[in-house]
Amino acid sequence: MLSIVRLALLVCLIAGPAAAAPPKVVASVKPVQSLVAAVMEGVGAPALLVPGAASPHTYTLRPSDARLLRGAGLVFWIGPIYESFLEKPVAALGGGAIIVRLADAPGVSVLRQREGGAWGEEEAHHHESGSAGSAGDRPSDDPEGDGHVWLDPRNARAMAAEIAEALAAADPADAARYRENAATTARRLDALEDELARRLAAVQGRPFVVFHDAYQYFERRFGLDAIGSIALHPDQKPGARRVRELQARIRDLGGACVFSEPQFEPALVRTLVVDSGARTGVLDPLGADVPDGPEAYFTVMRRLADSLVACLAG
Repeated sequence: MLSIVRLALLVCLIAGPAAAAPPKVVASVKPVQSLVAAVMEGVGAPALLVPGAASPHTYTLRPSDARLLRGAGLVFWIGPIYESFLEKPVAALGGGAIIVRLADAPGVSVLRQREGGAWGEEEAHHHESGSAGSAGDRPSDDPEGDGHVWLDPRNARAMAAEIAEALAAADPADAARYRENAATTARRLDALEDELARRLAAVQGRPFVVFHDAYQYFERRFGLDAIGSIALHPDQKPGARRVRELQARIRDLGGACVFSEPQFEPALVRTLVVDSGARTGVLDPLGADVPDGPEAYFTVMRRLADSLVACLAG
């Protein structure tokens, strides 16, 4: 009768060498984590660095976050145009991990941040549509670039392809699975774009105000008409002059809705809509209460459409 040790050795010989474990992967924010999770499905799951209820604009790394980064084989983030708090920590990793800046992915269109008028310090002299002020694509490391790139499904598709190639290079044994998952995700993103385009067609041309200028990718893709933002910077409260300018803009342009965000929750929204006839709603570009995982991206995008339609079509 074989001893337990000899039996274990025999099982190992029959089974062959153990498959290498998939790399440890860290993703910066929930939409990025979701796309990485979709590409890794069936192989592993990426860790999320910034929880959905937090804002990358104001986030500070904790000691546990630093440990998570040091143990990673791959780190996926948008880049310094969005998660600026990560720039030094990922640089400090040196060659200890593969760092993938998704704003650099082939096919990702990076827009410049909107400035002036409803989006900056000066008062606007004319009505700008939701796509105005975005003077073409920008390099991904341009400080004037808008880092909310995932809010265009076509950018998300390009990001998923880049994620698959990075994972395949780090884990060749599972390369076919990563690429197959990326292809499935691309088809789902195409279907999502068509779905949202149909739903949002009913509210095109209806003006609204957002909490901060995070949505121009979504606006441009679906023909929406944001007319300004409450905050010039997400971490700074707007002054009295800014509030008066926005109140006038809402009245003059017939702003139908003013949106807050769960990451910032400004009581100021109620002040802005007094005597304006505008309604209020909530837009959440990160999915504060959406469970992590491969479905999170799709849920975040559908909820944006739900909120816009519910408020603007009312």
